[in-house]
Amino acid sequence: MDDAVRFPLAEPPDGYHACAGGLGLACPDGSRLLYLPAGRSVPVDGPGRYDVVLIDLLDRPERLGELRRAGLADDATLVVAAGLDHRIRSEEELARRLRLWGAVAVPDGTELWAGTAQETSVDRPRRALLLGGSRSGKSAEAESRLAAEPYVTYVATGPGGAGDGEWAARVRAHKERRPAHWDTIETTDLARTMRTAEAPLLIDGLGTWLAAVFDEHGAWDGDRAPVAARCDGLVAAWRATPQRIVAVSDEVGMGVVPATASGRAFRDALGRLNERLAAESEYVALVVAGRLLEL
Repeated sequence: MDDAVRFPLAEPPDGYHACAGGLGLACPDGSRLLYLPAGRSVPVDGPGRYDVVLIDLLDRPERLGELRRAGLADDATLVVAAGLDHRIRSEEELARRLRLWGAVAVPDGTELWAGTAQETSVDRPRRALLLGGSRSGKSAEAESRLAAEPYVTYVATGPGGAGDGEWAARVRAHKERRPAHWDTIETTDLARTMRTAEAPLLIDGLGTWLAAVFDEHGAWDGDRAPVAARCDGLVAAWRATPQRIVAVSDEVGMGVVPATASGRAFRDALGRLNERLAAESEYVALVVAGRLLEL
């Protein structure tokens, strides 16, 4: 025997007790440890809150959110990333994601310590704005930032795709990628949604929201003052929102000049909105080919 504990537990060491289908360990001092490898669901028969969680976070990081939602982990739980490998492109990117998720990686020979990963306002800002072009990876980055939260409200601002098979397929792909325990609402009343939020929000996205506002007020070829008023209300709610919020928006200032007056009006309105929200945000980044450029 080398005094190592291996999961799943066949025979727990003397004084220890197995739980959670052999993936949990209750220690003599009352502390509890859970090992959650890739492919395993969050246990429903655990003894309660765990003090240490060893989890493969590169396999569905939302499982950590499920643990927290179920009360099996909290802010005092030490979350240690297990099974680390080439699924993350660099050590720097791994460290960034672990900070977002409130976890640590422990190299061989390093002692575990009490407490969780150190967080800063940059790691988990209250208001984060992610800009990018089409298929840049901005939505996936936004979802990753909140993946380990126990409660998240996903705010979809675009149409559901009725009558447009290609758009419906895009919407379906987004839904299938999101954690199953997230709530989803479809609305263009973003100001009210932000003011009344009771959980972190992910808004995807501001470009489709603004297009819908143009539609609602007939502003493509008519009076655009109501659109400006809606943008004012959105900025004010963004500034005052009580919850963490991540918003996705299209970067429109790097393409060709639209050929129509209505297209130019939309581009200018979204560009101004992005600029105003960025001024009110603790974190802003441009996503290009799946890579972050912090602004």
